[in-house]
Amino acid sequence: MLTALDLLTANDTPGQHAPSYYAATANWQTAYPSLEEATTGSVCIIGGGYTGLSAALHLAERGISVILLEANRIGWGASGRNGGQVGSGQRVEQTTLEQRHGMAHAKLLWELAEDSKALVKSLIARHQIACDYTPGILHADHRKSFVSDSRDYVEHLHLTYGYEDIRFVDGNEIGSLVGSPRYHGGSLDMGAGHLHPLNFALGLGRAAEAAGARIFEESQVTGVKTPEHGRVTVTTAKGEVKADQLILACNGYLGTLDRKTAAHVMPINNFIVATEPFSEAEAKAIISNNAAVADSKFVINYFRLSADRRLLFGGGENYGYRFPEDIKSFVRDPMLEIFPQLKDVGIDYGWGGTLAITPKRMPYFARPHSNVLTATGYSGHGVAMGTLAGQILAETIAGSTGRFDVFEKLNIPAFPGGDKLRFPLLVMAMTWFSLRDKLGI
Repeated sequence: MLTALDLLTANDTPGQHAPSYYAATANWQTAYPSLEEATTGSVCIIGGGYTGLSAALHLAERGISVILLEANRIGWGASGRNGGQVGSGQRVEQTTLEQRHGMAHAKLLWELAEDSKALVKSLIARHQIACDYTPGILHADHRKSFVSDSRDYVEHLHLTYGYEDIRFVDGNEIGSLVGSPRYHGGSLDMGAGHLHPLNFALGLGRAAEAAGARIFEESQVTGVKTPEHGRVTVTTAKGEVKADQLILACNGYLGTLDRKTAAHVMPINNFIVATEPFSEAEAKAIISNNAAVADSKFVINYFRLSADRRLLFGGGENYGYRFPEDIKSFVRDPMLEIFPQLKDVGIDYGWGGTLAITPKRMPYFARPHSNVLTATGYSGHGVAMGTLAGQILAETIAGSTGRFDVFEKLNIPAFPGGDKLRFPLLVMAMTWFSLRDKLGI
């Protein structure tokens, strides 16, 4: 039985990006060196996704010596494989956060989420990252009973948070926006958007390197020593880093590097396909305004059009950590449930990736040790939030802890049984959520 401990190598070829549409259309191929010596720096970062790359960039811009270690290629994990949605708010709706944490804390979380979108857009502009950013996310209700809640939630965001970039979409309009009979209403958020996730990650890496960060690829970490006093020691197969501070930015691929962090996150797999390209008219018949779409299922379907007018569709249920043998066929079924008219359309790419969720579906920010910081568990909301997390970790190391504290005070619980029982919990959770979708609960 494959466990979460094997995820870094079990489903992919080491050192190579997944066979995705994103890898096929990457702006360039990276060729950073592997670590083959003993070196030192002020901060060592493990993980070359959005969090690690953003932290490296923002630390280097402060003049702080930073070394980033990536086991494969930067953007190799979820940061280079995801649905590309740059969403508003947190993974959990504001009304839930208000109930959990009170209005004052919920408003701080909303402001941080707004910061995350603004940061992504500013980084794209400032570093001229060509990643096809496009405004618009449509939240689509797959049950009529959800539509009134969508209307109420839009109104709540208008009145309580002053957020005017979102509007309610009724049943007639959603039929004109999405060429599917499955949806009954929802909301359209033009303050959110979507992008090419791997190219965004590659752009962050290039910006971090230009600012002075040292990046090492194919440098899988084999051990971490965090003495109570003194410098952190991070070892790879051929090298070693000694640093004053360590950032764990591994998300779903953390493995056993830190048991405390691992107990708070559960790795889960997602799968995406890319169809053959459509004509402009065919593409508009699928999504008329080129927004990204995320539906209301517990086992969510999410989809959008690429810059060359392919449908990128994410969906499907997975009850273990091994990827399906035929990802294209695996995702075709949920795609055809939403778009039955695409039954004869070819699928050119199919790929999977691993993200991390937490019990409360909110990010886990913590200090596992006195000189170690981590941010993880974005629960499918990581494009903008992971990028912001890197900036927050950098400013925390520089001495400004206010935004870090907002997340740390969420007190995200560990999974029952820690990292030992995550796999059976994953199976039970996916079975239950799938059943709720099928029964309409």
